[in-house]
Amino acid sequence: MVTNVTNFSRSGLYDWMAQRVSAVILAVYTLFLLGYLFFSSDLTYADWHGLYSSTGMRVFSLLALVALSVHAWVGMWTISTDYLTPMALGKLATVVRFLFQAACGIAMFAFFVWGVQILWGI
Repeated sequence: MVTNVTNFSRSGLYDWMAQRVSAVILAVYTLFLLGYLFFSSDLTYADWHGLYSSTGMRVFSLLALVALSVHAWVGMWTISTDYLTPMALGKLATVVRFLFQAACGIAMFAFFVWGVQILWGI
């Protein structure tokens, strides 16, 4: 049986909602960027710098970065608890699942910090 030791939220409904809300935020962010690309002709570095220098875009990008982190965590947890099971891996399943989740968590944290540094370093 899989335990909730590394679950982000301890609730299936909360995980489901977090996954859906984060997907909507990421979709809106992607559509905004695609619209910006489509309706702006001859984009230059100055245009991109101007867009990402505004506080509103930085906050929107930070929200998208948080949404990406939540979305990735819930997806990773779901996949690891579905496939890294004692039935598939035997007695080492819990150790393998924990190491996998720890590695993914460390990577997601590093990418989040890196993204914040890039975003607010403009």
